[in-house]
Amino acid sequence: MKSSGFGRLMTAMVTPMGPEGEVDFERAGELACRLVAQGTDSVVVCGTTGESPTLSHDEKLRLFQVVRQAIPGTPLVAGTGSNCTRSTVEFSKKAQDCGVDALLVVAPYYNKPPQEGLYAHFKAVAEAVDLPIVVYNIPGRTGVEISPGVLARLAEIPNVVAVKQSLPGLDPVSVLSARLKEVPAQVSGPWTRSGRAMEIFSGDDSATLPMMAVGGVGVVSVASHVAGPAIQQMMQAFVAGRVEEATGLHLRLLPLFTALFATTNPILVKAALGLQGFPVGGVRLPLLEATPEQRETLSRVMEQVGVL
Repeated sequence: MKSSGFGRLMTAMVTPMGPEGEVDFERAGELACRLVAQGTDSVVVCGTTGESPTLSHDEKLRLFQVVRQAIPGTPLVAGTGSNCTRSTVEFSKKAQDCGVDALLVVAPYYNKPPQEGLYAHFKAVAEAVDLPIVVYNIPGRTGVEISPGVLARLAEIPNVVAVKQSLPGLDPVSVLSARLKEVPAQVSGPWTRSGRAMEIFSGDDSATLPMMAVGGVGVVSVASHVAGPAIQQMMQAFVAGRVEEATGLHLRLLPLFTALFATTNPILVKAALGLQGFPVGGVRLPLLEATPEQRETLSRVMEQVGVL
């Protein structure tokens, strides 16, 4: 599977915070540059890892602008989804005005819309903007899973170009991959280079390699904050047919993938950046910073994996 205009490694960037819990915009720009230098192909701002539920609209818009200026040549994906279609449309338009390259739109959470409601939601957003859209399917947080059938229908919309799949199993990904063979690929714009109507990205680092085996293109990663080169190497080895090498890298990195999610994300990835000598501050309530015990365990794993 060829990669799309997003590349293979998309990093869901944390939002750096100052000592009083304020957004550290300068550090955000520095972090974006660091990620790109370490193998990130595209940067996602204000997703789950970016603590989007605790950021104001003004903070998000400024983050989009700051990161855009920091990495002008790298695709920038803005998280704009919410559980209100009207609000999502309005905020997506504002993000577009900030110069972002694409939108990450999560399935509406809490209100649990039916499948047809999910289709109508994403269709409304897609028709309101002139940007590529990455659908974010994460039922563990939203309470609703977008079915493969709805995703295949959404793939027929020209600017719905990818899906981030954060699922407990691979079967829905396999079903979607098979369904997409029946959907004609869009040929306009730079976001359809793989020849597929919709690109599939893993939303979980540990599922990246298994998902690529059933049609995935890459990952929207958390671990790439501290292990970007190795994750990129793993994916490139797989697509080059060096499956044994890719498997070895996956197994080497697996303890890190697990350790970073020993508690709620992004608590531990922020701690991991600090351990690497690139502090990004703490997290906002209702999240809490990593405990000394969690940091100690994480440090041991990072040393074992070879990223510390």
